[in-house]
Amino acid sequence: MEDMLELEVHDLEVPVLTGIYSEETHLPQPLRISLSVLLDAPARFAPDTPLSASKNYMHLKHAATDALPPGVHFTLVEAVADHIAETLFLQDERVRRVKVKIVKLAIAEQGESIGITLVRHRR
Repeated sequence: MEDMLELEVHDLEVPVLTGIYSEETHLPQPLRISLSVLLDAPARFAPDTPLSASKNYMHLKHAATDALPPGVHFTLVEAVADHIAETLFLQDERVRRVKVKIVKLAIAEQGESIGITLVRHRR
Protein backbone atom coordinates (compact mmCIF):
# COMPACT_ATOMS: atom_id res chain seq x y z
CA MET A 1 0.00 0.00 0.00
CA GLU A 2 1.40 3.41 -0.99
CA ASP A 3 1.64 6.34 1.39
CA MET A 4 -0.46 9.29 0.29
CA LEU A 5 -0.98 12.86 1.44
CA GLU A 6 -4.42 14.45 1.20
CA LEU A 7 -4.59 18.24 0.99
CA GLU A 8 -7.93 19.95 1.46
CA VAL A 9 -9.52 23.34 0.89
CA HIS A 10 -13.15 23.72 1.95
CA ASP A 11 -16.00 26.16 1.53
CA LEU A 12 -14.64 28.60 -1.01
CA GLU A 13 -17.48 30.83 -2.22
CA VAL A 14 -16.89 31.55 -5.89
CA PRO A 15 -19.14 33.39 -8.38
CA VAL A 16 -19.29 31.32 -11.60
CA LEU A 17 -21.31 31.67 -14.80
CA THR A 18 -23.25 28.41 -14.77
CA GLY A 19 -26.72 27.04 -15.24
CA ILE A 20 -29.20 25.85 -17.84
CA TYR A 21 -32.25 27.99 -17.06
CA SER A 22 -32.59 31.50 -18.47
CA GLU A 23 -32.65 33.04 -15.00
CA GLU A 24 -29.27 31.39 -14.29
CA THR A 25 -27.35 32.25 -17.42
CA HIS A 26 -26.94 36.05 -17.25
CA LEU A 27 -25.15 36.56 -13.96
CA PRO A 28 -22.59 34.52 -12.05
CA GLN A 29 -24.05 32.16 -9.45
CA PRO A 30 -22.47 31.72 -6.04
CA LEU A 31 -20.98 28.25 -5.68
CA ARG A 32 -19.45 26.74 -2.55
CA ILE A 33 -16.46 24.72 -3.69
CA SER A 34 -14.52 22.23 -1.58
CA LEU A 35 -11.75 20.03 -2.86
CA SER A 36 -9.27 17.44 -1.76
CA VAL A 37 -6.19 16.32 -3.62
CA LEU A 38 -4.40 13.03 -3.05
CA LEU A 39 -0.65 13.21 -3.64
CA ASP A 40 2.20 10.77 -3.57
CA ALA A 41 3.84 11.26 -0.17
CA PRO A 42 7.52 11.02 0.65
CA ALA A 43 8.61 8.35 3.12
CA ARG A 44 8.81 10.90 5.93
CA PHE A 45 8.24 14.58 6.70
CA ALA A 46 11.12 15.77 8.88
CA PRO A 47 10.99 19.10 10.73
CA ASP A 48 13.11 20.73 8.02
CA THR A 49 11.29 19.20 5.04
CA PRO A 50 10.87 21.89 2.35
CA LEU A 51 7.49 22.88 0.91
CA SER A 52 8.45 21.23 -2.38
CA ALA A 53 7.91 17.83 -0.68
CA SER A 54 4.24 18.71 -0.36
CA LYS A 55 2.02 21.11 -2.31
CA ASN A 56 1.11 24.70 -1.59
CA TYR A 57 -2.52 24.88 -0.44
CA MET A 58 -2.88 28.10 -2.38
CA HIS A 59 -2.53 26.11 -5.62
CA LEU A 60 -5.76 24.31 -4.71
CA LYS A 61 -7.49 27.59 -3.98
CA HIS A 62 -6.19 29.05 -7.26
CA ALA A 63 -7.57 26.09 -9.26
CA ALA A 64 -11.05 26.73 -7.83
CA THR A 65 -10.98 30.51 -8.18
CA ASP A 66 -8.57 32.41 -10.42
CA ALA A 67 -7.95 29.48 -12.79
CA LEU A 68 -11.62 29.40 -13.81
CA PRO A 69 -11.77 31.26 -17.12
CA PRO A 70 -13.53 34.63 -16.79
CA GLY A 71 -16.57 35.13 -19.00
CA VAL A 72 -16.95 31.42 -19.80
CA HIS A 73 -20.41 29.96 -19.12
CA PHE A 74 -20.39 26.40 -17.79
CA THR A 75 -23.73 24.75 -18.55
CA LEU A 76 -23.21 22.17 -15.80
CA VAL A 77 -21.42 22.50 -12.47
CA GLU A 78 -19.91 19.12 -13.35
CA ALA A 79 -17.91 20.97 -16.03
CA VAL A 80 -16.68 23.44 -13.40
CA ALA A 81 -15.51 20.50 -11.28
CA ASP A 82 -13.79 18.91 -14.28
CA HIS A 83 -11.95 22.16 -15.07
CA ILE A 84 -10.69 22.36 -11.47
CA ALA A 85 -9.53 18.72 -11.53
CA GLU A 86 -7.75 19.15 -14.86
CA THR A 87 -6.01 22.30 -13.62
CA LEU A 88 -4.67 20.41 -10.60
CA PHE A 89 -3.51 17.43 -12.67
CA LEU A 90 -1.64 19.78 -15.00
CA GLN A 91 -0.04 21.68 -12.09
CA ASP A 92 1.61 18.73 -10.45
CA GLU A 93 2.39 15.20 -11.66
CA ARG A 94 2.25 13.91 -8.07
CA VAL A 95 -1.52 14.52 -7.95
CA ARG A 96 -3.21 11.11 -8.10
CA ARG A 97 -6.83 11.97 -7.31
CA VAL A 98 -8.91 15.12 -7.17
CA LYS A 99 -12.28 15.30 -5.42
CA VAL A 100 -14.39 18.40 -6.02
CA LYS A 101 -17.63 19.13 -4.22
CA ILE A 102 -19.80 21.98 -5.51
CA VAL A 103 -22.89 23.32 -3.77
CA LYS A 104 -25.20 25.67 -5.68
CA LEU A 105 -25.99 28.27 -3.03
CA ALA A 106 -28.62 30.14 -5.05
CA ILE A 107 -31.06 27.21 -5.17
CA ALA A 108 -31.10 26.38 -1.48
CA GLU A 109 -34.48 27.12 0.07
CA GLN A 110 -33.92 26.16 3.71
CA GLY A 111 -30.16 26.03 4.09
CA GLU A 112 -29.77 22.61 2.47
CA SER A 113 -26.75 21.76 0.34
CA ILE A 114 -27.65 20.92 -3.25
CA GLY A 115 -24.88 20.04 -5.64
CA ILE A 116 -22.43 17.45 -6.91
CA THR A 117 -19.19 15.69 -6.00
CA LEU A 118 -16.84 14.64 -8.77
CA VAL A 119 -13.84 12.36 -8.24
CA ARG A 120 -11.19 12.07 -10.96
CA HIS A 121 -8.10 9.86 -10.92
CA ARG A 122 -4.96 10.50 -12.94
CA ARG A 123 -5.07 8.35 -16.05
